[in-house]
Amino acid sequence: MKMTISLFDSIINTSQDCVFWKDKDRRFLGVNQAFLDYYGFESEEELIGKNDEDMGWHNDPEPFKQDELRVLGGESTYKVQGKCMVHGEERDIIASKRPLYEGDEIVGLVGSFIDITDIVRRQKMSDERQIIYTVEKLRKIPYWDKLLDSTALDEILDPLTGVITRNYMMDFADSLILQDKPFSMSILDLDNFKLINDRYGHHSGDIVLKDVTASLAAYTDGYGLIGRFGGDELLLINLKDTEHEDNSKFWSALYASGKVFRKEVEVENASVFITCTSGTASCPADSGNLTELFSMIDTALYIGKNRGRNCFTVYDDDKHRNIDMRQIVKHNLCSDMSYLKKHVVNSEDTSKALLDVMPFLKEALQIRDVYYIDEQGYLRAVLEKELKKNAQDAGNVIGDEPVICNSVRDIEKDSPLFCKALQEIELASFIGVEFKADTDKTLYLIFASNRKHRIWQENDRVLCFFLASILGMTPGRSL
Repeated sequence: MKMTISLFDSIINTSQDCVFWKDKDRRFLGVNQAFLDYYGFESEEELIGKNDEDMGWHNDPEPFKQDELRVLGGESTYKVQGKCMVHGEERDIIASKRPLYEGDEIVGLVGSFIDITDIVRRQKMSDERQIIYTVEKLRKIPYWDKLLDSTALDEILDPLTGVITRNYMMDFADSLILQDKPFSMSILDLDNFKLINDRYGHHSGDIVLKDVTASLAAYTDGYGLIGRFGGDELLLINLKDTEHEDNSKFWSALYASGKVFRKEVEVENASVFITCTSGTASCPADSGNLTELFSMIDTALYIGKNRGRNCFTVYDDDKHRNIDMRQIVKHNLCSDMSYLKKHVVNSEDTSKALLDVMPFLKEALQIRDVYYIDEQGYLRAVLEKELKKNAQDAGNVIGDEPVICNSVRDIEKDSPLFCKALQEIELASFIGVEFKADTDKTLYLIFASNRKHRIWQENDRVLCFFLASILGMTPGRSL
């Protein structure tokens, strides 16, 4: 059978690969039906005589141009991976090209490509997937050994972090209770995780979750298992430390190590400091009922959040049994702002106004004290002794923008005098706000905490700034 034009067209147009041929100036001479279908062309006349740059298929056309110039120079390429724009979406392709000869002269090139976008995406998902627990590792524990006889590992593990899913962790806890095996359970809540997603993107949030779960699993190897409770909450079942004192030592060492929390994690184009708040209770030491155990863990967790986060709390029945959860979570921003406005705005004396609201501020913000600095250079304490201080040194740090310091030492370089003054009164972290009085005086409010590693929340900041604003806006106020 002779190769005719009709036979060639039949062969080329039944190929599932996108085939094209170009002249020596890289202009299209023809394409097959698969090529037309891929780009959505009705006819090859829409692109004959044009090159890739004319069609606008590549965000960066230069690599593709150089690739074709090498082919026109006599080279052949095979399965070169690249990208092209199709209907506004960037797709992944692999292309092969070779020169077209007429005698000894290169007169053009012929090429073909296939779309591999789905393959690349699946591979990326596979590459990004993290597996913490293997079949061999889990089979060392009788419960999981039996489960894996009938259940695939993929079903047991969280697809992102590679730790155990919530349902299977809960079933494991139930099995331990039925077998009268003591254990401790903890919920770990990553602090301000939503801000990471909002500021750096969800992919960066995924990086953080994978880093924390991997490092936590490595740290707790030999103690128990890690699970993903949901979102940014993790679950630890500790089979080794089952009493209050042992749990306190375990968590104290973990937080102090800097291997899991209180460390920097590199995300895309940034570095974020990761902290966590955790609550722990033990079975049967605290309760032999899983529902009650979770209630105790929740109480411990919310106590930690109320203290300023970045800490652990081990449930202690003597201390915590009578705590009313409604009291812990009773504060909300709107009611707190309303309270401050009501008790401050009508007062003509700053000291009296601050003294009046100090019990409320201590409870709402979990702070030790509030200080204000006037232009005379005095750091006046509302509930503490009066200290002389250079107000300008405080202004070096606070300036026109509010400052949030999770550690007083953060300001040591820029304002050593101010740092020293705060350390003398044993402050560990603070929020500082600059504001103007109606007399146009520059004043500063310092909301002080003596808890190390305090993590100030967004609502904390808003409440502090709101108090400064109503102090500054109230006319005729005396200091």
